[in-house]
Amino acid sequence: MKYSRIVATAIAAVLPFISAPAAAQFPEKDIQFVIPWNAGGSNDIAARQLQNIMQKQSGVGLIVENVPGATGSIGMTRVARAQPDGYTVGMGTSSTLAQIAQKLTPLQNDQFTPIARVSVDPLILLVHKDDPAKDLKSFLADMKANPGTTIGTPGNNNLNHIFAEMTARVADASYINVPYTGGAKVIIDLAGKQIRAAVLKPSESKGQIDAGNVRPLGVFANERLDVMPDIPTFKELGYDVFPYGPLVQMAYVVGPAGLPDDKRDTLIKLFSNAIESEEFKSFAAQNGVVISPLVGDDLTKEINDVQNTLNSVAAQVFTTSEGKKN
Repeated sequence: MKYSRIVATAIAAVLPFISAPAAAQFPEKDIQFVIPWNAGGSNDIAARQLQNIMQKQSGVGLIVENVPGATGSIGMTRVARAQPDGYTVGMGTSSTLAQIAQKLTPLQNDQFTPIARVSVDPLILLVHKDDPAKDLKSFLADMKANPGTTIGTPGNNNLNHIFAEMTARVADASYINVPYTGGAKVIIDLAGKQIRAAVLKPSESKGQIDAGNVRPLGVFANERLDVMPDIPTFKELGYDVFPYGPLVQMAYVVGPAGLPDDKRDTLIKLFSNAIESEEFKSFAAQNGVVISPLVGDDLTKEINDVQNTLNSVAAQVFTTSEGKKN
């Protein structure tokens, strides 16, 4: 009898551990990856690269969903309002930060949990292959002589728009900004001669450049691009397009605010492994994308620093250029 009680006591002690279900391991299902731009643009292309790489590396499924509009604000609002369970993330960009700087969106950075930086992207000025201007200097001279040059940008009041405005300023000319819902639409219209020029990333224009349909004239950066070494920078030709401080066009993954630390850590690992893979590095090198990894709190600091710069730059550019840019 005493022996039976001992056995019963032992079984009772062990039973909860045997019968308790194993703790769920995140992620148990696909992760929604909101890209706040049209399909075919640089952020969409990068997201689909990460989608393929992550599937191969870890078996985790990323479902890329394009939610364009309002220079990224519509898609990022969906991310901000999502449940902080780790199953909805989005691609934040400097364009959204520019919107925040100008109070053109109700979004704020504290509505998001930064996860990992995907890329830093230089911007370039392009024209159609048949444009009479054969280099940057002749383009700027012609722009001044013939007011009303159309410059296409993916979105309005963002970094692309800022650099379109700075192009007009160094040319001392008026121009017409033509905003689109994504870079893919800009490059199509540039190749089709619907606009004269465009400010885009190499990754969203390289296909048309290689096909000989458009030509890059200048790089909005301090150094030439490895992927386009023959294209001069505005700086080396004596044109200052950073009069209010340096500007960085970057893309980064965020989740909604309140994301639990353990799920944030898992997402950081998943995305970092994909971003720093040889496959993604090869993609980046071929498309003029710069990989500069930042994660977690370090990324949060970088976002805040870029935001502070944009708060100053956007105010200088857009509050003093009314009637000139459009």
